[in-house]
Amino acid sequence: MFSRHVLALLAPGQGSQTPGMFAPWLELDGVRERVVAWSELTGLDLVELGTVAEAEAIQDTSVTQPLVVALALLAFEELSRRHELPDDVLVAGHSVGELAAAAMAGALSADDAVALAAVRGREMARACELEPTGMAAVMGGEPEQVVDWLAGYDLTPANRNGAGQIVAAGPTERIDAMVAEKPDWVKKVIRLKVAGAFHTRFMAPAQEALGERAKKAAVADPGRPLLSNADGGVVTEGQDVLDRLVAQVTLPVRWDLCMAAMSERGVRATVEMPPAGTLTGLAKRELTGVRTLALKKPADLDTVAELLDGGEATA
Repeated sequence: MFSRHVLALLAPGQGSQTPGMFAPWLELDGVRERVVAWSELTGLDLVELGTVAEAEAIQDTSVTQPLVVALALLAFEELSRRHELPDDVLVAGHSVGELAAAAMAGALSADDAVALAAVRGREMARACELEPTGMAAVMGGEPEQVVDWLAGYDLTPANRNGAGQIVAAGPTERIDAMVAEKPDWVKKVIRLKVAGAFHTRFMAPAQEALGERAKKAAVADPGRPLLSNADGGVVTEGQDVLDRLVAQVTLPVRWDLCMAAMSERGVRATVEMPPAGTLTGLAKRELTGVRTLALKKPADLDTVAELLDGGEATA
């Protein structure tokens, strides 16, 4: 039997999406109906977007965010049906994935999580249109050294992901200058295909709009330990969860602190909900000795039983 916090369930964020990612999950009983209901809730055809839409279509922020939250929750609901998960399983989500994580922890309903993701994505897309901003991943260098370097360009370390990766965000011309003047101690800088500077002051209008919609959401105290992107701490009160989800739109994502908390709490295995891969990669590089599983299709759910029995994961 697992000891406390030995298993962590992870929900990925924007950028993890792939064309056709819903297809194998829609073959499960009741799932298509679930997605149709969420389509009506969000005003988006999530079935079509998740099965036949091309990569460019699902890169749209207003589409991507509800898609990835919906898919993570579909997989979690099926996982919960197939396996009895201990109440002390740790839960965490990256950026918009925190909405899925909040539902997985019992602080939000799945319907509210998907609805909030749709508002969040739509309003962040609108905020991106106000002025040209962007993001770029900085690989290598000591974290504080990178943060100080970015400050020289008035750029925000919007995602501190650990494993040697920090994502810079801010005005496009400052991103351009930072890329052009990359020092030797930085391994590489990768421009990200995103609409704007997420998790910065430029998203303030989106934060306000999300806050208004959040007032309609029903919240409860989490039934499982839920890590916060703000500081890696465990959030225990439902209203605090909701407040942090709203504030997160303009605040940096501290995934490095979330992974540090997993290590400190004795996590020995991670299961990443689909569209999985990104957080599993970070865990493999940062959490030494931790077994990982990236759920990509329903057949992968059988491997969770091996983790619950203390076995090895395969992905």
